[in-house]
Amino acid sequence: MRRNAYGEPSPARMSIRDLLFGRPLRTEEEQTQRIGPIRGVPLLGLDALASAAYGPEAALTVLLPLGLLSARYIAPLSAVIIVLLGLVSFSYRQTIAAYPNGGGSYTVASTNLGTLAGLIAASALCVDFVLNAAVAISAGVGAIVSAVPALLPYTLPICLVVLAMLTVVNLRGVRESGYVFMIPTYLFVACMGAMLAWGIAKSLASHGHPVPVVSVPHPAPAVQAASAWLLFRAFASGCTAMTGVEAVSNGVPVFKAPTVRLAARTLMLIVGALAVMLAGIAYLSFTFHVAATPPGARGYESVLSQLFAAVAGRGAFYYVGIVAIVSVLCLSANTSFAGFPRLCRVLALDEFLPPEFAHPGRRLVYSAGIVVLAVLAAALLVAFGGITDRLIPLFAVGAFLAFTVSQAGMVVHWRRVGGRRARRSLAVNALGALATGITLVVVIVSKFVDGAWITVLLIAALVGVFRAIRRNYDRVDEQTDVEGPLQLGEPPPPVVLVPLKRLDRVARKSLRLAITMSPDVRVIHVLTGEHDMDDLRGRWSQFVERPLRAAGFPVPTLVPLHSPYREFFDPLLEYIHQLAAEQPRRYIAVLVPELVERRWYHWLLHGHRPTLLKGLLLLRGGPRVIVINAPWYLRDDDDEDHTASPSVRVVR
Repeated sequence: MRRNAYGEPSPARMSIRDLLFGRPLRTEEEQTQRIGPIRGVPLLGLDALASAAYGPEAALTVLLPLGLLSARYIAPLSAVIIVLLGLVSFSYRQTIAAYPNGGGSYTVASTNLGTLAGLIAASALCVDFVLNAAVAISAGVGAIVSAVPALLPYTLPICLVVLAMLTVVNLRGVRESGYVFMIPTYLFVACMGAMLAWGIAKSLASHGHPVPVVSVPHPAPAVQAASAWLLFRAFASGCTAMTGVEAVSNGVPVFKAPTVRLAARTLMLIVGALAVMLAGIAYLSFTFHVAATPPGARGYESVLSQLFAAVAGRGAFYYVGIVAIVSVLCLSANTSFAGFPRLCRVLALDEFLPPEFAHPGRRLVYSAGIVVLAVLAAALLVAFGGITDRLIPLFAVGAFLAFTVSQAGMVVHWRRVGGRRARRSLAVNALGALATGITLVVVIVSKFVDGAWITVLLIAALVGVFRAIRRNYDRVDEQTDVEGPLQLGEPPPPVVLVPLKRLDRVARKSLRLAITMSPDVRVIHVLTGEHDMDDLRGRWSQFVERPLRAAGFPVPTLVPLHSPYREFFDPLLEYIHQLAAEQPRRYIAVLVPELVERRWYHWLLHGHRPTLLKGLLLLRGGPRVIVINAPWYLRDDDDEDHTASPSVRVVR
């Protein structure tokens, strides 16, 4: 590929990968990828801001049995949620200052409460991030089908297309995703602010009895009275409006200097805007008598769609607002794409995940975490048909478990720090931990039958997976770590085995390599009776022994192995095990000849015996078996005399 003076791909020859994901970034360019609050709000706050669209609606959906009375209860429920939101935001602001390297709840819990508490917080956050990605996209698509009911049968395919687009955008890097999401984010905030201000003005002017421009759907008659159990369930569903608040504490390192101050400012902007929207939606839902409509059913219309139509009618402002809502709901999954890979990175650094999760990709983002998140979110969307209400019961458990563990960890942190200021911060965190802990119990109990038990099991299972991964790494370290100087005693030369089917160019290149490695080379010729196999015994002396003796090289030993059941692998492995028993002090190097095609689709046309053999040798060969790959490329400019034999054929 042609490159310019900076080592970047020339535009005329840029690959498809560069067009999709952008040019590779150097490590020293990481500082140029840092952001400020203007891009930080879209990058890390979309989930929290967009939850204003589905949090109140989730609560109103639970209150559907109350009919028109459901709008009466949304205001007090929202007030409690806003108070909780304030407590959690102050807690995370202190977390940002105390732990500026990111990691959020996991880092706080691990440092102050121990490894198990940290893994519980990490598992809860992982589940929350995956569920947020699925719920956000399904809510956005739900808004689309609300405005265009004809698209209802295509809900799931649209969800998957949106997920794929988000994955590509995030693989392009932090700055690019921040730029992409700025316009829809601030358009959403502006439209919501204008609608709420307009609606509140109308309500105040009419003394709390505004006349909707477009009549809201009339709810079904009440089928039951309000009960504590129903209100608890509605509160648990409405608490989904608080998800995403922890994203800033997870992503502190993406901010430019002064990092802590800019991260805290971003968090306050997000929480402030969210609190205003939740309060405004609750007030207008009450004054305009807006109730939820059954999700996924014909005639469904989202709460925000009803409010925009009731306040401003179905004119240009309505459609601009709906477009902004749909965009932000779909894109709000980006908060998970920003937080999940960074959490996985911290877990990988602590050896609770494979090291690939800690390696920055070509665009200085943690690509492994992004891809894994996309796959898991897609699986959830397929499993639940892309319907938001089906996913909501699973949603809030992980968020509130992470909130509670994090704030409990901060209580221990402030006790250790000490001092007057620390005591004040400790009181705030203790109150927050108590409030979110009680909320967590309410959420689990009220949503347990509806699906919260799945989240509880997933979190427990993830803790088990993380601990199993760490035990594996500990076991490997225990067996591979060694101290002291390198042992320099001369080992005996290895026995080099070369399995061959015929004396073609692939085999000859492998033989020339083998005789430079050891004087003891053995060519294994498994006689399986295949139609394309040569019997090397008849030509071995003429084509191998005589030329090598004449040139002064050691002559390989031909070892024919008869296979009465036409098997190739088992006779070869049996011979290797027998040789290892006879030569207990020597390594056995198996040199595997392999043809390599120039085009990927040619891979489908040839057998894959070398690949299978290498896998079997690694798994079943034994501790002293070494596997060496000897590739031969088509049109390989090897120094062999290509006229040596007219019977040469390429392996297929």
